[in-house]
Amino acid sequence: MALKPILISNAVRAAVFGAWLSLSGCAALSPAPATDATGWQRQLQAPAPLPEVLLLGEQHDAPEHQAWERDTVQALARQQRLAAVVLEMAHSGHSTRALAPTASETEVQEALGWQAAGWDWAPYAPVVMAAVQAGVPVHGGNLRRSHMREVMQQTHWDQHLPPTAWERQRDAIRSGHCDLLPASQLTPMARIQLAKDASIAAVAQAQLQPGQTVLVLAGRGHVLRSVGIPTWLPAGLRAQVAVAQAQGATPTPPGDYDWLVQTPALPAQDHCADLRASWQTGAPAAPQPQPQPQPQPQKP
Repeated sequence: MALKPILISNAVRAAVFGAWLSLSGCAALSPAPATDATGWQRQLQAPAPLPEVLLLGEQHDAPEHQAWERDTVQALARQQRLAAVVLEMAHSGHSTRALAPTASETEVQEALGWQAAGWDWAPYAPVVMAAVQAGVPVHGGNLRRSHMREVMQQTHWDQHLPPTAWERQRDAIRSGHCDLLPASQLTPMARIQLAKDASIAAVAQAQLQPGQTVLVLAGRGHVLRSVGIPTWLPAGLRAQVAVAQAQGATPTPPGDYDWLVQTPALPAQDHCADLRASWQTGAPAAPQPQPQPQPQPQKP
């Protein structure tokens, strides 16, 4: 019997996937062990050339992280250094390129297929609209939902990462679903994770412009150097990773980012309790995470 992608609300997934972070080129910006949003803005103002692709890793339920992304979009757009924005929150094939800077939020959502992707618009509206209003195209990068079932059956994804990194992905899927997933679902779901990263990387590469930067916005797990989108980018491409991390959150492995942007702590919450409750009140017997965004704390 064919495996089915598991269905989980974005709100719950957004929070649960942060737990797996503990498992989890030549840079133009000057790497730093840690900074805050103000220090990050100062770095963006430096005259040094930016990387060709700049990946920002967020925690999906942290408003400060979406504010950081919005401020980054605005800073790079003001300097006319922003070629495009690529989002995990919209599926590939959708873009605002045909819209005018005066487009309404409704028009932008329709162009990006936002409702079909299933993400809450409110947290990301300021980020997306900042780009659109600056005349910068926004592209969906995520794997199309119609491809997910096929990907779950494809074994070639299992060889993309070194064995240790591949196990990190499977462990991330397990812990990110609070150990509720049946063992038979771990590898198929990890394949979806890799396919999403590959899709986002391909869209980002397609938007490259000389002398400008493509900005990728995704959950932290997607941008990690050892297991995420960077593993799908060409070795010669100048890419850099900046990760936002709330105070008290599970530390992100230092080798997986160039910049760590520290943000205020989030209210304590037992996300696994929320997830268990959601499955006990009408969800399918086997955890069914929506094959889409992994609001993060993010997804593998």
